Amino acid sequence: MSIERVSIFRGTCRFFAVIFVAAFFIICISLWTVSSPQSILNSFTSADMIHSVKLSLLTSTITTVIVMLSALLIAYSLSEDSFRGKSIVKTVLDIPIAFPEILIGIMLLIFLGNTPLNYMMDGLGIQIVFTDLGVICAQFFVSLPYTVRICYSTFCNIDRRLKFVSRSLGYTEFETFRNIMIPLSRDGILAATIITFSRCIGCFGAVLIVAGGTYQKTDTLPISLYLNLSYGNVEMAVASGIFLMIISFITIFFLEKMGAYGNEFSGYR
Repeated sequence: MSIERVSIFRGTCRFFAVIFVAAFFIICISLWTVSSPQSILNSFTSADMIHSVKLSLLTSTITTVIVMLSALLIAYSLSEDSFRGKSIVKTVLDIPIAFPEILIGIMLLIFLGNTPLNYMMDGLGIQIVFTDLGVICAQFFVSLPYTVRICYSTFCNIDRRLKFVSRSLGYTEFETFRNIMIPLSRDGILAATIITFSRCIGCFGAVLIVAGGTYQKTDTLPISLYLNLSYGNVEMAVASGIFLMIISFITIFFLEKMGAYGNEFSGYR
């Protein structure tokens, strides 16, 4: 009887999975029906589209690397240290998740425009607002809270005894982190990387506020989609959306396959 119940439950889960996957697939395919395939393909090769794709890939990749390095260090510190006010620190790191991207962009714009940091960076010849650096800055602060949360949960689920054994064998804190914590956190780190890149390449509101929406300068794919749709250029807007879906699918699929290969190679699952 219990086996039958499990089968019914599993069948129900599969039914809902198929329904939602089919719905998402149909919604994505419907984007191709707005314009003729030829006009969409022509938009793919335009100078504006090529620039948007290159900028999106470059900034998202750079930001993902910076975010992952920062999040791993922050999450490891939070998972290992106990101190008064730790819950407040975790709340401060988590609260931007609830903020709309536009609010994050406004806060960054005010901070970068009316603080001594702005004057200091101007003196060094570094301009963040309305530049490519602004895109990276916006993507960083939008995606960092998600990544820290995932990495923190991953580190907390690792058996502490493994670390104690490593330290008792003479390994330093860094060697333990590199040889024990990182390998055991592979799945969580991979998931964090996927989420981070996805948040970066799809970041819109914060990028629009901090970096602006200028053609051939700071127009990432989401910004390009918004600008072209605002000007009534439906073909270019649709092309931006399709490119965004294709890049996201290929990147996430590649990372998923890397994770599956790593699990098979290491003997997990």
